[in-house]
Amino acid sequence: MIPTSNLAHLLLQSARRFPDRPALIWRERTWTWAELADRVRAAAGALRRLGVRKGDRVLVHARNSNAMIETMWASWMIGAVWVPTNFRLTPPEVAYLAQSSGASVHIFDTAFPDHEAAARAANPDAHVHLAIGPGAETPDWEELANDRAAALVHGADVERDHPCWFFYTSGTTGRPKAGVLTHGQMEFVVTNHLCDLIPGTTEQDASLVVAPLSHGAGIHALTQVARGAVTVLLATEKLDCAEAWELVERHRVTNMFTVPTILTMLTRHEAVDRFDHSSLRYMIYAGAPMYRADQQHALRKLGRVLVQYFGLGEVTGNITVLPPHLHSIDDDMPVGSCGFPRTGMEIAILDAEGNRLEANQTGEICVRGPAVFNGYYGNDEATAKALAHGWFHTGDLGHLDAQGFLYITGRASDMYISGGSNVYPREIEEALLTHPAVAEVCVLGLPHPKWGESGVAVLVLEADAEVTDEAMLRHLDGQLARYKWPARFVRWAELPKSGYGKVAKRDVRRLLEEAGVRVD
Repeated sequence: MIPTSNLAHLLLQSARRFPDRPALIWRERTWTWAELADRVRAAAGALRRLGVRKGDRVLVHARNSNAMIETMWASWMIGAVWVPTNFRLTPPEVAYLAQSSGASVHIFDTAFPDHEAAARAANPDAHVHLAIGPGAETPDWEELANDRAAALVHGADVERDHPCWFFYTSGTTGRPKAGVLTHGQMEFVVTNHLCDLIPGTTEQDASLVVAPLSHGAGIHALTQVARGAVTVLLATEKLDCAEAWELVERHRVTNMFTVPTILTMLTRHEAVDRFDHSSLRYMIYAGAPMYRADQQHALRKLGRVLVQYFGLGEVTGNITVLPPHLHSIDDDMPVGSCGFPRTGMEIAILDAEGNRLEANQTGEICVRGPAVFNGYYGNDEATAKALAHGWFHTGDLGHLDAQGFLYITGRASDMYISGGSNVYPREIEEALLTHPAVAEVCVLGLPHPKWGESGVAVLVLEADAEVTDEAMLRHLDGQLARYKWPARFVRWAELPKSGYGKVAKRDVRRLLEEAGVRVD
């Protein structure tokens, strides 16, 4: 047992140092650091009085709000485990998370009564039920946050490997798994984010949240607390690009975390030219590689403020970083790379037997270091597989160049074999997206009677654009070998997205199958 600091100390320290400075802004309300800490202390004491103990799991299903943030810190104050869910999940999906986590506490936004009922049915052992928002029969979070009678002063004593967060995978291959994040691991993650993603951040900075706090945006918010920087939330759960840019101007926002699809939406919206965003120093994007054409457009609009990182929930984003000075509109940058290893982290490309591959050889991207999680809750088999050969296996394919820059080819599960040759959809998508008529694209392999599999490209075209299949193939001529060319093009109005803004290839495949799309 190695003692470590409870993550809650980040909040308590900022409250001592900057009691009267703004900590959180949502809609027209501002909470100072002292106010936020007082509410968290009160809620933590109230939870303990309700019987919540160290190690208990606290399931939270809610939209972004001050209460969502407070549930995180209050859980940690008593040594409980925060189990946030993406509010876009369906009732059965949330019910599974409640049951699989063994949560003893359910906290639900009153906008989701069906989700709350499903969770109760699936997890009857939960003994504390709370609500965020008005109109609920269960106690409201505001009651706890304003109950100062038994407020806690200090966070519970914890060890380095004491769990603090169940970070659920997105479930693209089967049921979601709960990655166990710990206090000691997360102390490193916060430090690493400050070192590699937003160096120089102080209490003078401001961060705008444009993604659900249940996942990457929540991790990013911790770094703001560690430095006393204010966090600004959008008014509602819906992304309003004009509102986002207005908030950037009004609060002189210096950093944002998002995913490539949302970054592209923000920089292609007309409001980017109507509001002053010169305060931005770091526009961080992760979750998927960014198409080069979109990257160049964002650089033209925002300047050299882009920061890319690659990392899964199991390592809390800590695999690579591509900082602003390595982003360029011209090709005087490592084009296509997601960066070099994060401070304190090591990357290796391994073959199927766990042997290291040389530079420029493609294999599975694996990583090790202090950011690696503590395994999957209640799933020893998946943990052993993920940590085989002494490395965390990402499931992504790629290679390192001679300088150590990482290039992602795609998910191992995305690759298909056509005529005996491996085909990586990412490469094809990059080429197709350079056509001016193409706004979005998704390529995947379908069964082919002669070649085994062949590619289908689902295109989303720019407004009023038209392009023939022949024109698309001419565009690929000279860029890609012919065996990589899609056998068929399909045009849709939009691509299905996951709750985190990523293209959901599983849903694309399902929709193609339902529509009877074939390649032959």
